[in-house]
Amino acid sequence: MRLWLVLLSTLSLGSLLSSAAQAPADLAPHPPLGWNSWDAYGLTITEPQFRDNVDVMARTLKPYGWQYAVIDEGWFLKNPLDLKTPDKVAYEIDANGRYNPVPERFPSAIVDDKNQGFRVIGDYVHSQGLKFGIHIVRGIPREALKQNTPVANSQFHASDVADASDPCPWDPTNWGVRNTPAGQAWYDSLMAQYAGWGVDFIKVDCISDHPYRPSEIRMIHNAIVKTGRSIVLSLSPGPVSPGIAQELTPYAQTWRISDDLWDYWKNARHAPRSVHDQFELAAAWTPYAHDGAWPDADMLPIGYLGPQPGDGEARQTRLTRDEQKTMFTLWAVMRSPLIIGANLTKLDDWTTSLLTNRDVLDVNQYARDQRQVAREGDTVAWTAAGKGDVRYLALFNLNDRDKTIKRTYSFYNLPAISYKSRELWSNEDRGRSDSINVTLPAHSCILLELTP
Repeated sequence: MRLWLVLLSTLSLGSLLSSAAQAPADLAPHPPLGWNSWDAYGLTITEPQFRDNVDVMARTLKPYGWQYAVIDEGWFLKNPLDLKTPDKVAYEIDANGRYNPVPERFPSAIVDDKNQGFRVIGDYVHSQGLKFGIHIVRGIPREALKQNTPVANSQFHASDVADASDPCPWDPTNWGVRNTPAGQAWYDSLMAQYAGWGVDFIKVDCISDHPYRPSEIRMIHNAIVKTGRSIVLSLSPGPVSPGIAQELTPYAQTWRISDDLWDYWKNARHAPRSVHDQFELAAAWTPYAHDGAWPDADMLPIGYLGPQPGDGEARQTRLTRDEQKTMFTLWAVMRSPLIIGANLTKLDDWTTSLLTNRDVLDVNQYARDQRQVAREGDTVAWTAAGKGDVRYLALFNLNDRDKTIKRTYSFYNLPAISYKSRELWSNEDRGRSDSINVTLPAHSCILLELTP
């Protein structure tokens, strides 16, 4: 059996990271934990549906550290299911060309006969002890250019801002934004609007790959800083190349490392990425995860995905229980943001158990020095450091058959000769030993807490 040991040069990578100015780490000192509407509702989320999910999140998940409730794409569309037919798409924009939520879908937007945006919804999320997020596509609405609307608090108009040669190739709503003072004024206006709504998290799409637009990333970051509000900036989609990590970390707190991931274990025919695919990317991105900067392996397509998921028909996740646990464990040990895709109003006991395991969540939030240390064919090993001398060891069987693993702990470069071990998913104490001997079913994993 051939062995690939992954040796990371932490000294050289550390010097690379320190050479670039970093975004404030206190914006996201730990990987964000939250929920996003896309996997369950696609473009169609409404205010009652969102509030219902927020209520479940506050009641069931907030005690375990889950914070962000995010409305994904399409909140400004009057007819969201017609998005792929540009001539039929209808928007809700204000006098300054900025999108507003559609009142028919978000009735609380209307205050004193005027569309006040998401301010009321933001207040509601905050009243539940949670944080509020929204999704946008980079750029300026095409309708704003058609009307040549003025840019708020500036001398510019939409015609000064829009770059009609740079649309998002897969979204018909916006034009690109010029890297000029007018472009910066546009994003200043936009982020000021969102800060006024109480937004704490902004997912910006069509900006970090196909195409990559660093000038717009910088303008958005600068505009957020000007608001004086703490707003996490999350970039999408992937795959972002590790080669541009140093360009991203001064400006964004999370960025997607892959294209869209859905509930497929392998060979996803209808989706760009599968869970199996993420292991290689996760290993490559490990050196770039640090306080305030988190490579994002994408949302967790678990639980019930419906009534109108962003991909396919409404369904219970296609992933088996072992596959869900493997996905969650990889995301946890690589310290990816954990963003739930399930319809929270239909949480079952199994899905809830995944989301409320404090020990596994602590690995995601507080571990350090996480890395893939070995890959032997379809057997993958990760380690991370916990408090004091505690270490974590995650072993994954990516094969379609059961796999027996017999290795000493020293094989995985763990510092002590022997450890007392506890499996974090089952809370099973496994005694003290100098080695691991375990048989893993196909597509399953084990996550051990090791104490010298």
